[in-house]
Amino acid sequence: MPLSDHEQRLLEQMERALYAEDPKFADSLRKTRGASMDRKRLVLGLGGAVAGLAILLAGVATSLPLVGVLGFLATVAGAFIAYNAFTAKSENSGAATEGSASPTAAPRKASSSDGFMDRLEDRWRRRRENPDQF
Repeated sequence: MPLSDHEQRLLEQMERALYAEDPKFADSLRKTRGASMDRKRLVLGLGGAVAGLAILLAGVATSLPLVGVLGFLATVAGAFIAYNAFTAKSENSGAATEGSASPTAAPRKASSSDGFMDRLEDRWRRRRENPDQF
């Protein structure tokens, strides 16, 4: 069932408020899971992990601890690269979401040095002062 005009306006207003409140969170909601996966990194990471396991087994078979440690490190590095393939941002996704901000969105006042609770209290205070804006 399609949304009425009033419901669409409310939804757009809520979206603008969310984007103004926390742009990083809004961007994370816009991204799809499949688009954020980098297949080349995944294949590279899995290949590195398998090669690392092979080196680790070779180190155990030859009783050379240095080779075993290097194999373990290669396995961990490959697994780390494969894990990061799922969270890597594509080069075009940042450009697509930057221009989607509303021109009426208020800039974020909290700096990166503010603590989590300070930002939360500031948001709560702004909501209490301007209830019709949210």
